[in-house]
Amino acid sequence: MTESDSPYIAMPRITVLGVQPGDPPFRLVEIDGEIVREATSMVDVLAAALAAGIKVHDLDDPETVRWVGGGKFTWRLH
Repeated sequence: MTESDSPYIAMPRITVLGVQPGDPPFRLVEIDGEIVREATSMVDVLAAALAAGIKVHDLDDPETVRWVGGGKFTWRLH
């Protein structure tokens, strides 16, 4: 299989990792593979993107943000 035959896999610059225990629970935000902050809401993710100069128009766009361990509405441990 050549590179042109393989399916395209998005490698977004922003990755939001799974919920971590804490008071309040939080998620780690990675930008370009580096952990940049803890987030307790979508607003924190957007603030991290803004600080890195990344414009986010859609938090559901897999080419922009990769959500690990739950989507943008997952902010508590189950």
